[in-house]
Amino acid sequence: MAFTAQDVKNLREQTGCGMMDCKKALTEAGGDFDKAVEYLREKGLAAAQKKAGRIAAEGMVYATVEGNVGVVLEVNSETDFVAKNELFQTFVKDVAAVVIEQNPADVDALLACKMGNDTVEAALKDKILVIGENIKIRRFVRYEGVCSAYIHAGGTHAVLVNFETTPEVAANPAFAAYGHDVAMQIAAANPGYLCESEVPAEVLDKEKEILLAQIANDPKNANKPDAIKEKMVMGRIGKFYKENCLVDQEFVKDPELTIAKYTDKVAKELGGDIKIVKFVRYEKGEGLEKRVDDFASEVAGMVK
Repeated sequence: MAFTAQDVKNLREQTGCGMMDCKKALTEAGGDFDKAVEYLREKGLAAAQKKAGRIAAEGMVYATVEGNVGVVLEVNSETDFVAKNELFQTFVKDVAAVVIEQNPADVDALLACKMGNDTVEAALKDKILVIGENIKIRRFVRYEGVCSAYIHAGGTHAVLVNFETTPEVAANPAFAAYGHDVAMQIAAANPGYLCESEVPAEVLDKEKEILLAQIANDPKNANKPDAIKEKMVMGRIGKFYKENCLVDQEFVKDPELTIAKYTDKVAKELGGDIKIVKFVRYEKGEGLEKRVDDFASEVAGMVK
């Protein structure tokens, strides 16, 4: 069965593959369009397997809220260039929509979820074929209830915050502005905990140990009585709380207020109660091994 240049063009538009790959696929398929698509998919699956071991620490983090459900997720690619690709960004948003609608328990369950006429895993492999890089869905968190989301710099940081309040307060535009402020605060100040009671005892014990060591190594304080040293440590623990607990942090837009006081202020203005329940902050590639390219060696290898 013969095929035309228009057939090659149509196949390229449907699959996103290169012109020569599409021409070869139609040749191998004897001009049968469906078989050519299948050929490219099979080739793509093989390519995806080959790329699966390559480091993917770039990409983007994304957060969104739909109705009473919010989600934050991270999808990684090999290069920052791909992260700016509209096809990649659309895929990330589509995955977020699946998380919102189908509520998978974890990434493995997410990969098995339906996306269009296939699964998320199949869609992921298709994107690897088209984009030509290893892509991984790394993690996600899904909250139900009143939520606010914030994305910084196109996907370097993303925050999702869950609140407890009344529907009337949540529907007020002033609450939306407040939620955005709190999410931005988390992105900028990176609190490790919501409040003092959430700081684990072992973290506090380690902090006290470090502070006591600092006092012991300070000639001005080393010989002070233990009771004085203990008071000094507790004072510095208070500073630790202010730096690491969201509700104790100074509000970046108004240092005269803590986040707790800002929350109370907005709640009073809106005639209700507002409680920050939990939050999650993702930073693109945090904790991942970064890809390091030796460009000189790569060029030298090509020359040889």
